[in-house]
Formats: sequence, C-alpha cells, structure tokens
Amino acid sequence: MLYSSGTTGRPKGVLSMNAAQRQPIDAPNGLVTLGQALYGWTPDSVYLSPAPLYHAAPLGWSMAMQATGGAVVVMERFDAEDALRLIGQYKVTTAQWVPTHFVRMLKLPPEVRARYDVSSLKQVFHAAAPCPAPVKEQMIDWWGPIISEYYAGTEGNGFTAINAQEWLAHKGSVGRGLNAAVRICDENGDPLPPRSEGVVFFEGGRQFEYHNDPGKTAESRNRHGWTTLGDVGWVDEEGYLYLTDRKSFMIISGGVNIYPQEIENLLITHPKVADVAVVGAPHEEMGEQVVAVIQPADWADAGDDLAAELSAFARANLNHVKSPRRIDFMAELPRHATGKLYKRLIRDAYWAREGSKIV
Repeated sequence: MLYSSGTTGRPKGVLSMNAAQRQPIDAPNGLVTLGQALYGWTPDSVYLSPAPLYHAAPLGWSMAMQATGGAVVVMERFDAEDALRLIGQYKVTTAQWVPTHFVRMLKLPPEVRARYDVSSLKQVFHAAAPCPAPVKEQMIDWWGPIISEYYAGTEGNGFTAINAQEWLAHKGSVGRGLNAAVRICDENGDPLPPRSEGVVFFEGGRQFEYHNDPGKTAESRNRHGWTTLGDVGWVDEEGYLYLTDRKSFMIISGGVNIYPQEIENLLITHPKVADVAVVGAPHEEMGEQVVAVIQPADWADAGDDLAAELSAFARANLNHVKSPRRIDFMAELPRHATGKLYKRLIRDAYWAREGSKIV
C-alpha cells in the first residue's frame, strides 16, 4: 500500500479498488507501458532518480525502468550540481524531476552548468507541482525539446500527459487525459464549460479509497462518482488541462479568492530568490492577507531592502489584489525530500500566533 506524500495534511494510505492492481509487485504494470510509449524507454535506457524511493512516483518509475531492462541511478539526496555530474558520468538518458529541481539547476552559475555534458538525455519528464512557464522555457532552451510533463497522483485515478512540442503551443498546460476524462466541476459537482475554473475531477479512472478514512474517501468524489485529488484548474477547448493550485491553499482576502501558485511562479524567477512560499495569514479587516515567505539566494540580502524590491516586482507583474502585503524571510523552506513544499507548516505558524514573524 502506497501513501500520499502528505504535503497538505497527514499522509494517507491509498487502497486500489481495482482487483487487477492486487498482483505481485513484479507483475507488468501501466508505468512500463507509459515509459515505453511516452518516453521511449528501452533496455538500453539509463534512468536517474533524483528523489527518494520511499515516495510513490520515484519508486514506481524506478521499478518500471528495471522491469524494462534498463539501469537506474538513485541519488542519496538531491544536489543540483551533483545531478548534472551524474547525468554525464552514467550517460543518463531519462529522468523524472519536479519544478524545484529545475529551479535549483537553473540558479547554478552559468560556468558551473557549462562543465557538465547532458547530451545523453533523450527524454525527461516532470510532475508533482505546476512548473512556472519561464522555468520550463529556460529548461527547454538548455536541454532542448525533450521535456515532457504529466499530472497524476498516488491514487492512480487519472493521468494527463504533454510533450515539449505540445506545451510550447499550450504553455502552462499539464496535458490531456490518457486513461480518464478530465472534468472541471463547480462546488455542486457539476461540469463547467471550457476556460471556467473549478475543481479537477477524473471520470472513468481507477477507483480508490483512503485507508481507514471514509470521510476523506467521500470528499474525493462528487455526485457523479468522479474522483479528485483536490486540485483546481481549467481546460481549454482542445481539452488541455491547466492547474491553478490546490483548493486547500486558496487564500480568501476581502472576499476575493487568491491562489498562491501564480504569485510563487512569479517570485521564484527573481534572481535573488532561491525558494518561495505564499500563504494566507490572519488579517483583522480582510480575513486573510497574502504573505510571501522568501528563502533568499544569499541570506545576507534578507531584510527591508529586498522586501521592498520584491514587493515592487510583484506589483509590476500582478494584479494589486494578488501582490503580497507582507514579505518575511526564512533561511530554508520546509521541503519534502521529493521537492514538495510543506506549505501547511508555514501557514499554520501564522495562524497559531498572529503577527509572528518566521525566521
């Protein structure tokens, strides 16, 4: 039984309700088929896992590569420069990443990046969180149009995919449904038309339940029996899905719904920012206020001058309602070893002690 990574709450055990899944661990599985069909895997492939194997995706993809007959290189812990070194040393052909990995590799000095040969890469892919469009554009410029993306979860209820060529024509999309239809629904669970924002559901995908948690299981379904991972997004007229954020991360300030992902995607592109989390903190008048917690590239920059610079940067590129009303600094943001951000820990600190500053 696999567990969710728990970035929005306590990790949840996921039980498949599909009898076909209850097979020996070495039985053929869908990831092998996807690796071969989407990413061109062969017995000659070399897969780099920059994330730990106790997480569902790195474990599943690594096992799928071994089932294909290829080799797997597992990093003990992620380091941006070391990842580039391993690609060259082992002639890595394929790998799965998360956007944080891309950001950290891109923020390496140009002369450091230039030391390493990544020409062996044939097709890589990323998932786990929406990738800021400027970050993906820079990665395609660096590695070429070999960067694919997918959206799925440990629950296995749906899978969308998009390659680099499609993404360049639909920037920001995580692709179209492969094994289940993507439905965007309103608060009543009814489907919405294209370009309308709502909760992302999958229709016709694998059924699942959360171990010993019938309440969470019920929350993951709507009245049509479609299932959700709790994300918010929209689809275009061609059926390409665009993720907005997780529903649980939404900030309601003065009655306006604000999704942090857009703000984070902007701030991470600033050269003095190594990492960022945007959360809603208590505000007496507005209910919540937008707070950006910044991990500076250089801790010596943390202070009022950088806060003012980032505030001006945000106001110049975002609607004023979305611009952070407060900017705090943290030496290192709490991230899972897979790269996922434990945003709930940051948010909870503000709500536990109003007016506190995190350092």
